[in-house]
Amino acid sequence: MVYQKQLVVVLAPAKLNLSLDVAGLLPNGYHDLDMVMQTIDLYERITLRRSADLTLRLPGSFVPPNDKNTAYKAAVAFFHYTGLLAGVDITIQKHVPVRAGMAGGSADAAGVLVGLNELYNAQLSMSELCAIGAGIGADVPFALMGGTCRVKGVGDLIKPLPPCPDCWFTVVMPDYGVSTPEAFAAYDKVGSSTHPDCEAQEKAIRTGDLDAVCAAAGNALEECSGAKDNEAIKALLRAHGAVTALMTGSGAAVFGIFEQEADARKAAEALKTRWPQVYVAQPDKGGARVAAPKWIL
Repeated sequence: MVYQKQLVVVLAPAKLNLSLDVAGLLPNGYHDLDMVMQTIDLYERITLRRSADLTLRLPGSFVPPNDKNTAYKAAVAFFHYTGLLAGVDITIQKHVPVRAGMAGGSADAAGVLVGLNELYNAQLSMSELCAIGAGIGADVPFALMGGTCRVKGVGDLIKPLPPCPDCWFTVVMPDYGVSTPEAFAAYDKVGSSTHPDCEAQEKAIRTGDLDAVCAAAGNALEECSGAKDNEAIKALLRAHGAVTALMTGSGAAVFGIFEQEADARKAAEALKTRWPQVYVAQPDKGGARVAAPKWIL
């Protein structure tokens, strides 16, 4: 008798943009991006159980568990690709803020793909999972690969880099989110005076130079995001010792990069008095993955 797994738990990390530039428009009308992306040790926890049906639960979250959810789309795409006549019961404990620019939805989709691959022993390669993921959302392939990557195009051109130099992130989420389509529409109207040097940042990562990584950081969407607290958050992060501070993705989350954990945690405590949703994290070296047994409780 062949043993069949009945349950898999996946941890899927959030991401930060160490840099984000808009290089222009592609022939298909999408924005041509150049970014350095980094996963962090803030995880969505995704539990998948064998089932005859396809169900999705998001306890405690206001995100609707319907067929428009990226996790649901990922499951449908996986079963379509593999031809498996099966189902799954998915429960996601969301820890990544929504509409933050931290790719929580993409992490969910990546986690479902990784989890189903394990649950049903489908043995799909990373390339296959990324191809499925690209059809769900632009950040899903990176959420699968994780670590530190140079990402171009619409998120489809991914170059793994050596791990980011050791550091700590203090991430602040204000009490509002930002719509990604609206942020890009605003960029098309007003542009940006900020165009980070992603090439210089890649070189700094390769040489392990945190100061140079921070010097090359920036986000071309920040000025037009409509995230009204950006400057106040960045100023306070810097006042508490951040080497640099910037918005991630299309917002609304803003983060500071710190050399020491103690400074990152002090900054977090100070900013929590005004913005309660604050996280302290480190770089993560991977993407969505099946959890070690200690997490399966």
